[in-house]
Amino acid sequence: MASVRPAASSPASAVQHAAPNDMKKIAVASVIGTTVEWYDLFVFATASALVFNKVFFPGFVPLIGTLLAFGTFASAYLARIAGAALFGHFGDRLGRKSMLLVSLLLMGVATFAIGLLPDYGVIGIWAPILLLALRIVQGLALGGEWGGAVLMAVEHAPANKRGLYGSWVQIGVPAGTLIANLAFLVTSSLLSPAALLSWGWRVPFLASALLVGVGLYIRLNMSETPTFEKVKAAAAQVKLPLAAVLSRYGKQVLLGGIATMSTGTSFNLIVAFGLTYGTQTLGFSRNAMLSIALISCALCIVMLPLFGRLSDVIGRKPVIIGGIVAEALFAFPLFWLLDTRDFSFALLGYVLMMSAFAANYGPIATFLAELFGTEVRYSGLSVSYMLSGLLGSAATPIVTTALLSATGHGSSIAWYMIGSAVISAIALVMLTETLRTDFAASKGDRA
Repeated sequence: MASVRPAASSPASAVQHAAPNDMKKIAVASVIGTTVEWYDLFVFATASALVFNKVFFPGFVPLIGTLLAFGTFASAYLARIAGAALFGHFGDRLGRKSMLLVSLLLMGVATFAIGLLPDYGVIGIWAPILLLALRIVQGLALGGEWGGAVLMAVEHAPANKRGLYGSWVQIGVPAGTLIANLAFLVTSSLLSPAALLSWGWRVPFLASALLVGVGLYIRLNMSETPTFEKVKAAAAQVKLPLAAVLSRYGKQVLLGGIATMSTGTSFNLIVAFGLTYGTQTLGFSRNAMLSIALISCALCIVMLPLFGRLSDVIGRKPVIIGGIVAEALFAFPLFWLLDTRDFSFALLGYVLMMSAFAANYGPIATFLAELFGTEVRYSGLSVSYMLSGLLGSAATPIVTTALLSATGHGSSIAWYMIGSAVISAIALVMLTETLRTDFAASKGDRA
């Protein structure tokens, strides 16, 4: 079994961090790159909630069609684990930058291909099969993207601002979701329902090619991280990073994934299930629900760096646990406010849950990165986070849709959110604070 060695014998202070101006450029580049990736992922989620049940799964009652569409949506989360292991291996062996370029290109090709995919009426059963295959490619790409983007930010950042710059990477999630929702909002506003189902839904997928081009250009001008360069100069890379992670950091991987689970539950409760619940059960218009999601995502973009910076002052765990507790406390109010069928109250419910999510999600990237030594950080960070997606994000649309069908009440879904939060909180408590961690040292004995 491969072992993890210290990155180098010299102290962490020997690592040269990026200058302030360069750090800002790196942060902006990380935001733009991850925004493109998450746009590609969440444009699929939006389409799953609004049109895929009719385009790729016709002939089923609405509930079954929606479940099948969400099942295809969830398939990417299994692929993300494989992508995390694959890209993590080469990211720890060859470097962060090259893997970011490959993952972005792979995601762009898959998303563009979905926009060209014939529907069920043209090629029959091959339509959902090919949709599933392309969704899996998306998952593989994102499995390698997120961890690399986080490391490009936090490994360049000074020790007292790692939480801040790690949270900038997290902006890609609400920003990508916002752009995806905006793309569908504009498209559905300009087109009739028939035109949207016929060809209009393809436009947001095809438009991703422009975003990918911008992301590739920016990432080509980024430099490799100083901490990895130090490992490379000392020839300290391990041969099998995943094996090293599982043998020495297994507890951190598992507990980190479980601790992050509630972020996926709360966010997908809003951006995936919430759209379906609002339109199909409560009678909100498609545009109304898209607008609510868009506004709450815009607020989240502002809040994430604030909570990231707060974690640099008081610690990662206090901020994250505050967000998890808030997710549990806001679970029932979210559905009480949605069930009023009033736009303003529904928006308030979304804003409350999104605020809790921001507190939870803002510092979590840096927290997970600080659990692992440099030589295996890409693999450990990526696998742990993608595990959380499998536990929280993948299951949420399916479970919540099934719960609503079985009970007819949003309260059952609120209990699901509370349960997810409790499990995440327990796992987080079992991990130690990482704020003062020596980032250049091996941390296999941390728990």
